[in-house]
Amino acid sequence: MSAEKCDALIIRLTDFSETSKVVTCFTREWGKVSALAKGARRLRSAFEAALDLLSVCKIVFLRKSSGGLDLLTEAQLTTRFQPNGQDLGSFYAGCYVAELLSSLTIEHDPHQELFEAAVTTIRRLEQSRDYKIAVTHFELILLKEIGQLPVFECCIHCQKPIEHEQLWAYWIGQSGFLCSACRHEEHARVLIHATTIQLLHELSHGIDVLPDDLTLTPQQVKESRHILTSTITHIIGRRPKVLSYLSSL
Repeated sequence: MSAEKCDALIIRLTDFSETSKVVTCFTREWGKVSALAKGARRLRSAFEAALDLLSVCKIVFLRKSSGGLDLLTEAQLTTRFQPNGQDLGSFYAGCYVAELLSSLTIEHDPHQELFEAAVTTIRRLEQSRDYKIAVTHFELILLKEIGQLPVFECCIHCQKPIEHEQLWAYWIGQSGFLCSACRHEEHARVLIHATTIQLLHELSHGIDVLPDDLTLTPQQVKESRHILTSTITHIIGRRPKVLSYLSSL
């Protein structure tokens, strides 16, 4: 077994025994890592208070050469997630980020930009009361990193540019948009404005493209949620669990 030291975002904690936990982290260098933290449930644990959901830590873990859990040996807290105490939306949005990382990434598949985007999103959720923009931006970066970003430039059938028409149908199964000439009746139940598609395209370009003063209109929120929620649900095979809490706020 080789010891690896890296920065990590804690995305899941599961009790393993009376004294230990299984800790799932998303790391900069190794992607998702699931490791056994022996003694983590003891009052005086060597991990102290580092292992909290959405905390950023410096960890050391031993990689198993064959199947099975890695072994977490050290965790030093860097920053702890501190959402607005009166804003449940920010808290649930952080949990949603963790659920997406857990559900849509695979073990030991590094995505450095995705790690930076996740940490940046957590910091934004602490500072802003409008979690919708931060979550939307993170979903786009995540889909781009795993190769599942919708085609935002043109009709996926005839290649007509998005700006040439006002309303478009989203084809979930093909992760793209259809113009009025190419869509069938089953695609036209929900139509998306070109301005919403162009906004999502711009936001997908990277971590640093999110203006501080950006706001989404109710129409853009509704249409963005249809596109992104349906895409993520299609990939995972189920609706993300935390979305029910966000939708109720």
